[in-house]
Amino acid sequence: MKARHVLLALTALGLAGLAKLYVLVVRGALTIDLGIGRRVRPLGPISIAITAAPETVFDVIAAPYLGKTPQAMADKLRVVERGADMVLADHFTHLGRGGTAVTSETVRFERPHTVSFRLVRGPVPHVVETFDLQPSEGGTSITYTGEMGADCWAVGTWWMGKVAAKWEQAVAASLASIREEAERQAAKPKRRIKTSTAAPPPPT
Repeated sequence: MKARHVLLALTALGLAGLAKLYVLVVRGALTIDLGIGRRVRPLGPISIAITAAPETVFDVIAAPYLGKTPQAMADKLRVVERGADMVLADHFTHLGRGGTAVTSETVRFERPHTVSFRLVRGPVPHVVETFDLQPSEGGTSITYTGEMGADCWAVGTWWMGKVAAKWEQAVAASLASIREEAERQAAKPKRRIKTSTAAPPPPT
């Protein structure tokens, strides 16, 4: 009986450790990057049409990163380091029950058509993403594509399936927000610049 109790205790400790490990990985506090059995899967494509010019859409995406991050986005985005056309940023995703996942990514801006993300820290060791903006009839066509990678063969494939589903949901929600804001800005009436009709002053 004593040996059985010891075995049960060790099993319980092992399960508790695995549970803590799982929580750390989900929250992005621990990235398992072994370089063994790496599997890669595509993200997207996700495409939407926006009734706004590519320049407007690009500015909507870039503004929180290259400019001052709005207070309303403080619980979703924190720019760690900012350059002229690239930033290192933390993204926060609420998981429920008080949990928050944190991913760190570099974000590169190539005006006016490309915004690229590369994962530095997160629930998987490898993610690259691109938002491609192209002019279209009536505005802009924006297409999201990317790839995600994880280690440990079948285990990594299973884990990627869980992460990718949430990841693409978050991307779709972000695209919807981008469209709403870009179309709101495009619909704003433009201020007219008054043109003077007065005669120029006489030469001196």
